[in-house]
Amino acid sequence: MLSACSGSGEKEPAGEVAAPGIASVPAEPSPVKMVYLKGGTFSMGAVDAAFPDAQPVHQVSIQGFWMDEHEVTNQEYGRFVAATGYQTVAERPLNPDDFPGVPVEKLVAGSGVFLAPDKPVGLDDPGQWWHYVPGASWRHPLGSASNIAGQEKYPAVHISYPDAAAYATWAGKRLPTEAEWEYAARAGQAGTVYYWGNELRPDNKWRANNYQGHFPDADSGADGFAGLAPVKSFPPNAFGLYDMEGNVWEWCNDFYRSDYYANSPKSNPRGPAASFDAEEPGAVKRVQRGGSFMCSNDYCIRFKAGSRGKGEVNSASNNLGFRCVKD
Repeated sequence: MLSACSGSGEKEPAGEVAAPGIASVPAEPSPVKMVYLKGGTFSMGAVDAAFPDAQPVHQVSIQGFWMDEHEVTNQEYGRFVAATGYQTVAERPLNPDDFPGVPVEKLVAGSGVFLAPDKPVGLDDPGQWWHYVPGASWRHPLGSASNIAGQEKYPAVHISYPDAAAYATWAGKRLPTEAEWEYAARAGQAGTVYYWGNELRPDNKWRANNYQGHFPDADSGADGFAGLAPVKSFPPNAFGLYDMEGNVWEWCNDFYRSDYYANSPKSNPRGPAASFDAEEPGAVKRVQRGGSFMCSNDYCIRFKAGSRGKGEVNSASNNLGFRCVKD
């Protein structure tokens, strides 16, 4: 399952769904511009008490690497699917063995979709705005009646961890480590509230696609977008990377453990050997970073600098995507 910030809370199969055959398909040159980041040392984590799993703040050294300048788009994911015939987890038939007690007629492929309620509601029940929608996938972000025509430059969403990893393999790349991702997002900044600085709107300008208005029923779209935005709609950071905060959550390769920072290596950490989340001990989770269009200072504050997200590897939603890196 995904977190309350980033997913529907629907039950998903345990373990990771394999992507057979992708490695055997010849990689194609990716059209995504990549930015080279020189190695360096930075302070990783967050001092904010609201993020205990991002503590203690610790020094980490990173080797140089290349990173996609923006999130993988529908156009780019479509090239991968056309070349390989890959079917995302959200598009695959559900196995009744993974859902004991659920009537077979209800086991319809789909994914989690944010649907704003028609009136103000309390924030203690994400089920009031997260819904499992049959037919929802990267091709149909809001359900089977929707499509991505004209949205070629929007980030691909409803992407589970295996879906992101399969694309990365095909493109001759990989998913970033959590440390690489934060190093890239900080872009030389240290100790700031947000990755761009301490003010939400420096110079009275929005710096990322986040939520404005009354969550979850009234997104004002004050930043120019209600819901997703095309990639590169906001200024890049000092490293030349776009949308490192907001728009869609991004998968990292690291397994998630809330206590990992206490024992994290100082040089090029790759994450723990296995995942563990005390809230869902049986779920296999990977780290997600950056927040999404649903994040604000009033709800889902994990778009702030140094904070961490997490997600069950086979879950997806319409605010979850990814970008790649390369050595």
